[in-house]
Amino acid sequence: MNRNQVTLVSTAIYRGGTSKGLFLHENDLPQDPKTRDRVILAMFGSPDPRQIDGLGGAEMLTSKLAIVGPSSVPEADVDYTFGQVSINTPYISYSGLCGNISAGVGPFAIEEGLVRAVEPVTTVRVYNKNTAQIFTVEVPVENGAPSIEGDYVVPGVPGTGAKLNIDMVGTIGSFGKGLLPTCNVRDTIDVPGVGRIEGTLVDAVNPCFFVRAEDLGLRGDEVRSADFAEGKLKELELIRKEVFNILGKPYDEQDAVPFVAFVTKPKEYTNHLTKETIKAEESDFLARLYMLGAIHQTYSGSIACCTGAASVIPGTIVYEARGKKDTAEIKIGHPGGIMDAQAICDMSSGSPVITRVTYARTARRIMEGYCYVPNRFFEEE
Repeated sequence: MNRNQVTLVSTAIYRGGTSKGLFLHENDLPQDPKTRDRVILAMFGSPDPRQIDGLGGAEMLTSKLAIVGPSSVPEADVDYTFGQVSINTPYISYSGLCGNISAGVGPFAIEEGLVRAVEPVTTVRVYNKNTAQIFTVEVPVENGAPSIEGDYVVPGVPGTGAKLNIDMVGTIGSFGKGLLPTCNVRDTIDVPGVGRIEGTLVDAVNPCFFVRAEDLGLRGDEVRSADFAEGKLKELELIRKEVFNILGKPYDEQDAVPFVAFVTKPKEYTNHLTKETIKAEESDFLARLYMLGAIHQTYSGSIACCTGAASVIPGTIVYEARGKKDTAEIKIGHPGGIMDAQAICDMSSGSPVITRVTYARTARRIMEGYCYVPNRFFEEE
């Protein structure tokens, strides 16, 4: 290879929860946003259905990006920008954040020397530039480095790993409209092509509109496109389009945020990854997340927080599916198993206030090195 024709970009690949992505230093990328995105797309191999000429995994859960740099605010240790890199189009969505990839930011910050390691647990304060909010990652540390070995299980990830606790209470109201953007625990909206649909819009980490599976003619345990009658996935996108309008955000089909999820009361179903039977009593309710034209194969970490928050606010669609419980522990039955979250809602003021919303993940560095990017992608147009 002619080294004069390429630029080497320091790159690490991390698995965070049930997602995988490239972790890059902000200072290693071009400052011009268009040039930066052109370089990143080249690194992933987009646009191309196989991402054959890059490091992308040709699947939405493995085509993700974390840009990490020194903190720009005194309250945080590092800055973090999340990007969902399109596979088939030259587009990167910087709207919202991914809870799974967010789990890897803490270990990355320590391993790259951005944060000093403190044993046995290092708390990394992360300023998310997508939403201008702060969350924390508690990273177990041993011998001055993040631990990866442990007994915590993340459904959808083989084996076990060290448990990282992510506290997202600082990300309530990411769109600037509060926990309940409509100020209601339920709304009935008119969706062209679908009709009147009752649901709950909650904004914790990312905004998500929750509907009953039964109101859409669904069972609640669907996963693959073949599980849906013709036109049903399109109905979910039409609902999502209406949520854009509610939030005052221009509609963009390639933009993952806001989300739509459908829920139902607990029932027995099959884990589509392991083929194991998940019994009804193992979950508090079933939830399926619609994302970028398909159902998430497991469940988003960010929406697990949003779902958890919704499940403890009296009167919401998710609260109805879960029922009244006296514990902050929430067990979400998703396509790949059970995801646990914690949420506490304080109603003492008469309005819901989320005082705790957390989830746990595992994460690890898979590789580090340099991505060889042809120089032409660095040329400003």
